Amino acid sequence: MVAAQPGHELGNVGVWTFAFDGQPANRVREAAAEIEELGYGALWCGEAFGRDAVGQAWLLLSATRRITVASGIANIAFRDPIAMATAARTLGEAFPGRYLLGLGGHRVDDTVHLLDGYPMPALGRAVSTMDAYLAAMDAVPAHSPPPQVAVRRVLAALGPKMLSLAAERTWGAHPYFVPVEHTRRAREIMGPQAFLGVEQAVVLDSDVDRAREVATAHVAAYVAVESHQTANLRRLGFGDDDILGGPSRRLVDAIVAYGDDQTIHDRVRRHFDAGADHVCIQALAADPTALPDHQWRELAPALRGAATAPR
Repeated sequence: MVAAQPGHELGNVGVWTFAFDGQPANRVREAAAEIEELGYGALWCGEAFGRDAVGQAWLLLSATRRITVASGIANIAFRDPIAMATAARTLGEAFPGRYLLGLGGHRVDDTVHLLDGYPMPALGRAVSTMDAYLAAMDAVPAHSPPPQVAVRRVLAALGPKMLSLAAERTWGAHPYFVPVEHTRRAREIMGPQAFLGVEQAVVLDSDVDRAREVATAHVAAYVAVESHQTANLRRLGFGDDDILGGPSRRLVDAIVAYGDDQTIHDRVRRHFDAGADHVCIQALAADPTALPDHQWRELAPALRGAATAPR
């Protein structure tokens, strides 16, 4: 396990969400402050066509006092290395030790992809493109006060090559949409020192059939097209029967923990047993535009100590 770093205390369990994008800024501030008071160690936000990663991070950091805010991830197709480097420095200076920069961009390959009908440019092959992006960020001159604590970076890594790059060039990796088996393999690839912060989708609902419907819809959205996620699933042994024509029950159960709080606690615990340093839960709801704040509240006490509870 990676040792705790001064100024970058994420705790064992955090919250991961896209739900802030559909909410007004005042509501986001209120929710962020509550998440902090509930005891979660980090607040992760994705980036698509809602708020940009930098603006979202500033909004969340300014609404809280202690919690780490993580971009999970800032898409490198959305801004050049100069903009990303200077933005990270600014956030690091203004909020010492509280910002974690996750970098990724699953549209980094040799083809043009459509995101909500918008063409995303091809940037090159994923690993070499990310390596060059990191080098370019490192080379950007600094003409502003340096952060008291350097902003740490992690990569949205799934495959062995990107996981190795994450361990070699950054603090570690932030895998998304992965089963526990991926966590075990990632730890083996990266070694014991690199940070491994894993996203885990969850549905807290005593009605298991209803919870499974929400879980299935979430998985189906990601496997509807062949992508880096489906490529990763195939590496893990999932085949056409699991992916094509809608996700199989086996695949849904591997990706999403659903049911009562003990079920979710046990899944989070399994990630820690497999080598995770931090697990951030993405609470899913039938209405994706609504904040799953009741799940955040109910799961907070259930997940305390998940990294150290006896098996």
